[in-house]
Amino acid sequence: MKRSYQLFVILVGALAFFLLSGFGLFGHKKYDTPITKETLQPDKVLFDRAIKNIEHGDYEAARLTLNTLINTYDTSEYLAKAKLAIADSWFREGGAHGLAEAEQEYKDFILFYPNMEEAAESQFKICNIHYKQMEKADRDNSQGQRAEDECRQVMVQFPNSKFVPQAQQMLRRTSCSGERGKHFRADLFDLFSGSDQALWELADSYKHMGDLFEKQEADALSRIVHDYPISDHVDDAKARLVALKQPVPQADRDAYMRMKYEIENRTRPNIIHRVIDPFESHPDVYAAAKTGAPAMAAMRPTVPVSVPAVAAGGQTGVSDVGIAAVGNNDEIDRQKDVRLGQPAAGDPTAPVAPASAPAATGEGEQKAATSEASKPSDAAADSGTTTDAPKALPTNHPPTKEQLKAYKKQVEKAQKAQKEAAKKGEKTTPADAAAAASAAAAPAAAATTPAATPK
Repeated sequence: MKRSYQLFVILVGALAFFLLSGFGLFGHKKYDTPITKETLQPDKVLFDRAIKNIEHGDYEAARLTLNTLINTYDTSEYLAKAKLAIADSWFREGGAHGLAEAEQEYKDFILFYPNMEEAAESQFKICNIHYKQMEKADRDNSQGQRAEDECRQVMVQFPNSKFVPQAQQMLRRTSCSGERGKHFRADLFDLFSGSDQALWELADSYKHMGDLFEKQEADALSRIVHDYPISDHVDDAKARLVALKQPVPQADRDAYMRMKYEIENRTRPNIIHRVIDPFESHPDVYAAAKTGAPAMAAMRPTVPVSVPAVAAGGQTGVSDVGIAAVGNNDEIDRQKDVRLGQPAAGDPTAPVAPASAPAATGEGEQKAATSEASKPSDAAADSGTTTDAPKALPTNHPPTKEQLKAYKKQVEKAQKAQKEAAKKGEKTTPADAAAAASAAAAPAAAATTPAATPK
């Protein structure tokens, strides 16, 4: 009987929630800061009309009226209130588009009226905008990080505002919401209810990394014993410290009292929340702390401790990789081709003749040089071997006309030398022919200009 009654209560509650939200009854809410001054001035009449539209959910009409007030009465005393009301209308309308427009309007209001009391309220509502869109811990956390940054801005820019305590509590929730023990820095979010579990897993990670990280492991275990004396891992942490021959710290009394207070005053979700929680995207913040100063440092990715430090300077990171812009493009033409280990095209000191790659001009001369290079020498024919002309490796620099002429002369000299050697009855080997061609190439290549461009 009791089980049936609980099920009936859950169904009635869920039905009432969806019906009320579906008919939009939650949107009919009184405006927070209306102007109660009774007057029949036209700007005041327009402002009152816009406020009534906002309270009844007619946001488009309200914004149209408020823009009319701003554009018509640019010296009105209600100008700031009208601009703030436009932002509030977007905030009440909700949705991704409405909240984005509201954030921009609130930022504009803070920019134009930074000394007004409503500026702090605007900054707090910006924090609330991102808090409303915060996802669960296993999803995208960009909105949670934005909420943290905006709540910190409330405390930094408006330290005396009445919204600071609310911003602090919201920061505790955003910083410590959900099961984030495995994914956040325990040194920043010490108010998180799972910080002791995170430190225990951190110590276990250092343990598996080897003896070089025993100090880091001991530090994490010492924090569990000192800062979280009611944790379930205290006894195991003490035993591990003894095994590492490290001193076991005493529990901090203030930390003990704070942890005890948080456990005793932690709220529990009701039946309806437990039913609809699997269908919600908002994280569970029931375990968030209620006391203590929230973390003012933003959580950002850090360099892993396993990355070695730079030898010079002691900074953490990799030192043998760098990026630099090329200052002078002429270096490409004057320096040798590093990829192939060969000199640049047209280099006077090159022992190998330039490649006969096709160029934009001098096509006929290139073909002639190629055909001459492809003919076997007479000496090679007499000796029964074929000697090919020396070939250079591919290069990114096409040969010029002068280089092609020099190459042709080299081939002719090499062939002439081979014929003379054949007449004298000397045997010529391919290596001798290549050496002769290289010797003939040196003076011809020296006469060419490496930086010459095709005519």
